[in-house]
Amino acid sequence: MLLQGLKVVDFTAYIAGPGTAAILGDWGAEVIKVERPEGDNMRHVFADLKNDLGANPTFEVDNRGKRGVVLDITKPAGRDALAKLAETADVFLTNTRPASLRKYGLDEATLRKANPRLVYAVITGYGLEGPDAHLPGFDVTAFWARSGIAYMTAPKGAEPFMRTSGMGDHSTSLATVSAILAALYEREKTGVGRLVQTSLLATGVYLWGSDLAVQLKFGRVASVRSRDNPMNALANHFKSSDGHWFVHNPRGGHGGWEKFLHAAGREDLVTDERFASGKARRANARDLAVELEAAFAALPMAEIARRLNDADLVWAPLQVPAEVAADPQIAAAGAFIEIEDGQGGTFRSVAAPARFPGADVAVRPRSPKLGEHTRDVLKELGYADADIDAMYETGAAAG
Repeated sequence: MLLQGLKVVDFTAYIAGPGTAAILGDWGAEVIKVERPEGDNMRHVFADLKNDLGANPTFEVDNRGKRGVVLDITKPAGRDALAKLAETADVFLTNTRPASLRKYGLDEATLRKANPRLVYAVITGYGLEGPDAHLPGFDVTAFWARSGIAYMTAPKGAEPFMRTSGMGDHSTSLATVSAILAALYEREKTGVGRLVQTSLLATGVYLWGSDLAVQLKFGRVASVRSRDNPMNALANHFKSSDGHWFVHNPRGGHGGWEKFLHAAGREDLVTDERFASGKARRANARDLAVELEAAFAALPMAEIARRLNDADLVWAPLQVPAEVAADPQIAAAGAFIEIEDGQGGTFRSVAAPARFPGADVAVRPRSPKLGEHTRDVLKELGYADADIDAMYETGAAAG
């Protein structure tokens, strides 16, 4: 295991923080998930549904393989226990707002004074500095809306719509893993840990950074266009005669022009004056889009796929979730992982997007029940059973 021997205290909730810790755990780290008595909010994500689904795959994907501890940091005993846990850790990961951490003596300066080797990682909505650093932030607000990525991923003039959850969170998870590993590498040379921080806002800005770089340099950037008004008619979505969508992305501005027309069965357009050059095709992109749409609408998807592949063109089907789940190439790419179900079987979930041939983990333990390992972890810190019992009104959260 790549990170065997690394101890991570995961004092986070929701998605971005737990996702970070789950990836480190997949790669061999020991992860201890610390929750407040009410538990991580994501434990209750399906609570309002009419029917009990009997499972919580959203929670499982970000909390597999961890040990679970419950500590009430509003009480001195809970704060002290978490501080002691951090003294034994390599990484302390949190997305609790800094003001609360300072209030309870769990801030970076305090914990790293007791453990100078500690890498203290903070995930926020808007960063640690600036006039709005104190604001709460979620995926849809800090990542999608304020970063500009929601505007840049919809056609100009379209009304705003809610995005699927977790995309900004999981992107931030990847950024945080990278930051933690960089700090650990530095610690190998210096012997001293450091503060690292990521935010949903900065992650969102980075993800559309190719376009934003143009905005920053020239003061303007092209908007996303609707399908019937493309900038480049070859870079577009098309629908087959049997109702399947696909997208084509030309190499360069107009690479594969004649090959693409051959795939569409419209070789005659090569000599059409409206499309005789790259500039002409851009000027008449609407007309070309109509011609290509009609051409592909007359062909079944299987034939379109064969022609595009034979021409070595860059394309992909626009898949719905059920198709993604059944796609053998996605499975072969290592996008799925098995999680133990606690009943002797496993179920399929989403893997971290990196592979280590020869060291990949195929199956991970399930996520912990609330407080499942509290007693074991506290005893490892030197607490006696009587001390642990005294910390809790009942034994329910003490493992």
